[in-house]
Amino acid sequence: MNDMTIPDAKDADRAPFGRVPVEVTVSVGRARPTVAELLRLRPDAILTLDRSADEPVEIFAGDRLIARGTLEEAEGEEPGRLAVRLTEITDLDNAL
Repeated sequence: MNDMTIPDAKDADRAPFGRVPVEVTVSVGRARPTVAELLRLRPDAILTLDRSADEPVEIFAGDRLIARGTLEEAEGEEPGRLAVRLTEITDLDNAL
């Protein structure tokens, strides 16, 4: 994990935008089918991704990569509900 100063949860709540919700997207992989292949897709079709199941997933806020992690089943939730365990926080200060 990168060494970063992470604000205390109380400080984050008091920050001007600390309580503004942000949508986070988790990317598990990409596929590059042709348009013809997409048009042939039907229920139960399999679209192969460019990653294996044990590779880290990427977490985005908007279009900015903010972290990486591993998928796991959430505890105490509905069976089969997914969660992400963060394994790396990106260096946002040096990101483009």
